[in-house]
Formats: sequence, structure tokens, C-alpha cells
Amino acid sequence: MLDIETLDWEKMNFLLPAIVQDAFDGRVLMQGYMNRESLEKSLQSGKVTFWSRSRKALWTKGETSGNYLDLVQVIADCDDDALLVLARPHGPVCHLETPTCFDCDGKKMPSLQFLAELEHIIAQRDQDRPPGSYTTDLFESGVKRMAQKVGEEAVETALAAAAGDKKELLDESADLIYHLLVLLRSQGCSLEQLTEVLNARHAN
Repeated sequence: MLDIETLDWEKMNFLLPAIVQDAFDGRVLMQGYMNRESLEKSLQSGKVTFWSRSRKALWTKGETSGNYLDLVQVIADCDDDALLVLARPHGPVCHLETPTCFDCDGKKMPSLQFLAELEHIIAQRDQDRPPGSYTTDLFESGVKRMAQKVGEEAVETALAAAAGDKKELLDESADLIYHLLVLLRSQGCSLEQLTEVLNARHAN
């Protein structure tokens, strides 16, 4: 639990830098500043709130745009003079309408982050059902077909490993993960829930 009283407010002139990170995929979303009042409001309201240095006032992210940051956890660093804020974003975080203020568009994103991005793309395909999309065809084929594809890709992955073909193993593994994400989405399950199961097993 975060203890506000142990934070080194005086060292930082009563403002602490607050780095906001996506609680699921780990993306750095933005950086702001918190004083004691904005931190307390964040913890009480569940919406990330900063101190605006330009306006000299509290500022809840999303109060104008509706793109709130739902607070998950606040963690102080080892010197108690900086904050890591884990949050779940609702819509673009940056005022430029990009997902983060450190936009990765056109740049290489952290490798594992793409799994979360792929899940978002699959969810969008499920919602929009664009014609001509293979993902759309999968969703409209029904759960039995989707489950069958996961089974087929799993067998092909195992065969590639048994044959010692690393390139084929990677190709088939990619197909397997994609089809598994589609199947999970069709059943109302998410990659986040899957990682929670793995994490719980690790803890035991």
C-alpha cells in the first residue's frame, strides 16, 4: 500500500513526477505531476488526477475529452520522490489523439506489446466485421470452426517442432497464437485474463 506520508514532498518542491503506464500491456502513456491533493483525489476517485503547473489547479485526465485514466495502482520509487501510476486508458491519451504521448506509430514498439495490439485489432474486426477480412470470416464461421483451427494449428506447430524446423515452428506458432486470440475473443475471454491465470499459477 502506498503511504502518502513517506513520500519526499519537500525534496521535489511538493510536486512529484508521475509516469502513467498501461496496467495491461505496459505502454508508457504519459507523464504529469502530482501534489498531495491530486494524489489523494486520484486514490479516492479512481480517476488519475494531476496538478496542472500552467493552470495552477487540479486536472483530472479526461474531464474534457472523456478519455479518462482508470487508476489501478500507484507505486513510489526507491527514493520516494517519483510515482509510477498504473492505469487503464479510455481512448487516446495524448491531446494529439494518439494512444500515448510517446507515440510508437512508425517506430518499433516493444516486442511483447504487439500481442496486446493484435488483440485490439482482433476485437475491432469482431466489432466492425469488415467484408473480405479473414478474421471476420472466422468469427462468422462459429465457435466450432474457430476451435478446429486452433487444433489444426497446434498439431502443425507440434509437427514443426518434431521435425526440427525452427522457421516453420515460428510460423506455425504465430498462426496458433492468432487463432487462439480469436477463439478467446469469441468466448468473451481476454489475453489479460489468460495472463492472470498464468500469474496465479506462478505464484503457487
